[in-house]
Amino acid sequence: MKTDKVYLVGFMGAGKSTLARALGRRLGWRVEDVDELIEARERCTVADLFATRGEPYFRAAEREVLRRLLPLRHAVVATGGGTYADADNRSLINENGVAVWLDIPFPIAIERVPADGRRPLAADRARFESLFHARRLAYQQAHIRLDAAAPGEELVERILDWLGY
Repeated sequence: MKTDKVYLVGFMGAGKSTLARALGRRLGWRVEDVDELIEARERCTVADLFATRGEPYFRAAEREVLRRLLPLRHAVVATGGGTYADADNRSLINENGVAVWLDIPFPIAIERVPADGRRPLAADRARFESLFHARRLAYQQAHIRLDAAAPGEELVERILDWLGY
């Protein structure tokens, strides 16, 4: 499938940001990270934004950042863990490029995402697990599913092969 835009979707800790940089380098494309753009726009961390303004404010900022990225071409976009879980965001992403789901097993998510407050939705581990399972239903609507427990370079090669590059 030829495309000029790739969106990496998946749960916290799946490696979206890291893989976006590696894939962007290989393709020679621009790389954008939704969470980093929100932090730059709001001049605070995602954790601070959740603490001071709440999740609804964060989701509105996320939606606005995503909409601003729509016109970009030749880009790899690392989404936040919840970006693709929103039905409107999911539709925009699926119509605007190729959504690649980086799927990780729950034990890997637990291992990669500490409950130290840096990721607000990971502090309560029962809620974290519930969120993991609930979001899988949305992630399953991505164009491609990859086992993100594989090495990064292998994932880059799989995406390039699938895209025909």
